[in-house]
Order: sequence, then C-alpha cells, then structure tokens
Amino acid sequence: MMNRRTFLQSTALFPAAVHALTEPKLSRIQSPHRIGVQLYTVRDLLASDYEGTIRVVAEAGYDEVETVWDGDRDPDDIRALFEEVGLDAPSTHVPLETLRDNLTGTLDVAGKIGYSYIVCAWLEEDQRSMSDYRSHVALFNEVGEACKEVGIQFAYHNHQFEFEATEEGIIPYDYMLAELDPDLVKMEIDLYWIAYANQDAKDYFQRHPGRFPLCHLKDMGEDLSMTPVGEGQIDFTDILSEHETAGLKHYFVEHDNPKDPLASIRSSINYIKSLKF
Repeated sequence: MMNRRTFLQSTALFPAAVHALTEPKLSRIQSPHRIGVQLYTVRDLLASDYEGTIRVVAEAGYDEVETVWDGDRDPDDIRALFEEVGLDAPSTHVPLETLRDNLTGTLDVAGKIGYSYIVCAWLEEDQRSMSDYRSHVALFNEVGEACKEVGIQFAYHNHQFEFEATEEGIIPYDYMLAELDPDLVKMEIDLYWIAYANQDAKDYFQRHPGRFPLCHLKDMGEDLSMTPVGEGQIDFTDILSEHETAGLKHYFVEHDNPKDPLASIRSSINYIKSLKF
C-alpha cells in the first residue's frame, strides 16, 4: 500500500501557491457554487468580537457559514446578524453530548437560527471502540429521525481516526456508511482528513453516491501539515469534479490552527472561486 506522502504526490495537480491577501473584494469572482467557512477557523476572533468578525467574513466574499454550537448566545441575535450581513447559515456542529442529552433544545435553537443541517463533528478518544461505534450508529439514526421530523438533516463529520481499524478489524467509517440510514444520516466529508488517512474521497463518492451534501476544504503541505486552500497539494479540481455524484451542496473552508485566520480565509476563497468544477 502506498503511504500518505506517495498518495498525495501521485494525485497532486496544482503547485503550492500563495494568493494575494490585500484586497478581500477579489474573492467576488463569479462561481456557480456557494462557498462557506466553518467558523471554527476564526474562533479566537469571534471570542473577542463576534459581530465584527462575522462582518469581516461576509466582506471576504463568503456566501454562507457553518457555525460551532454556542448555546449561550441568543439564537435570534445570531440569525439577525447573519441576515444583516447577507450570510446564510445552513449548518452547525453540535457536540455528541449535546445531541444525546438535549436534542429537543438543540432542535429548538436550530429552528430559530434556520439551520438545514446539524452535524456531529467529533468523538473523544475514549468513544472510539467498536462497542462505542455501535452505540453511536443507534443514536445517530434516532437523532436523524428526530431531525427529519422538523425538516433538518443530520450528518456526521470525519477526521482520520474513523479510517483506523478497531480492535475487531473493522473500519469505522465503512461501518457507519453501511449501518446508518442513508436518508436520516448524511456525511460531511473533510477532504484534508480523508487524504491524511490515505483514502480516496472520489472512491467513497462513487461507492456511496448522494451521501455527502457537505464538505470541508483545507489543504495539505508536503509535511502533511494543514495549509490554506491552494497552498498545498490536494487536487481539489479532480475531487470536486465528482460533486454531482457525491451530492455536494455546501463547501466550507476550514483551517484548524491558522497562523493568521483572516489571511487564511481570504486566500482560500480566492483560490476556490477560481476553480472550475
């Protein structure tokens, strides 16, 4: 089996590039796809100035945002701010414990803000045994059913650990795709983490068509580090050429630990909106 580095080098099309950051309006390039940002990327800025940061995100040219769950902030205020600056908010990440312990309250807040998707985005290290995954599948199908009843789609977001075999030799991501109801639970595919796990996103699209309405876009350097989109070696044009097969509808830029969050989101959107897919 080829290693991660060989895999990425064999699929790389675009050289590393650094895009101009000095003029946010350059990101107003016409694109047939609505591009969003996962607000985890600018979480530190949000903590110090929530409204100002949201305005900067809108000015950078983004069409929509995916939020990180914040049960302490007034949902009506959040919705009003997004509407004022012209940002849609189709999706939010919700902790597993919140889904399990307060689903009714979660759905109420989601309805007020107007989310179309609720996404479980993380499992702690002690929640990744095969027994845990069986419990997660049962819970996720129940959450998906409750979401469907109020017109919301439930989804699950991957990292690399879902592609590591459990103690029973089972690949959790494959297990979830097989056992989750495809109508009740969709997948938000993270293109960095699936590449990091040395897996082929297009292969998953083709084997499970229509299961991936959401994706995260972040790039990978030669040392496997996370980089802004367009500054690494992931071939986004090739992967996203399968967007119809995948069922992709929403594309969220993300960087877990950017040196300069605003520079990262600006350069990333300029690159993505220059792609043809």
